[in-house]
Amino acid sequence: MAGVGPMTQDWEPVVIRKKAPNAAAKRDEKTVNAARRSGAEIESVRKYNAGTNKAASSGTSLNTKTLDDDTENLTHDRVPTELKKAIMQARTEKKLTQSQLAQIINEKPQVVQEYESGKAIPNQQILSKLERALGAKLRGKK
Repeated sequence: MAGVGPMTQDWEPVVIRKKAPNAAAKRDEKTVNAARRSGAEIESVRKYNAGTNKAASSGTSLNTKTLDDDTENLTHDRVPTELKKAIMQARTEKKLTQSQLAQIINEKPQVVQEYESGKAIPNQQILSKLERALGAKLRGKK
């Protein structure tokens, strides 16, 4: 500061303000009462089914009639009778039990049982394992 002249300050004053109130603060009871006292316009709207779960649990909805009218059968395909018989016949010809066959194809005995009873949903990988283990063609007989 070697004698350059009088020192001046070029800074503007900084004013720190609070943030504008958010939506929750605007609905605060204290704020609403203050607005009423000042004569400001206040709009209050009651929401339909606000704070309840009636709409989700009610028995009638917009899609109820559509669902009732729907007669389409939505079930998975099951093992056909010809396939059940073919698996049983090939297994008995090889003199294998269900659990022995299951062990050969690396599946649970329950899987073989479901295929032979017709309760299983056909899986192409399991059917190919059965064909290889039994040495019989099980698919494509139609």
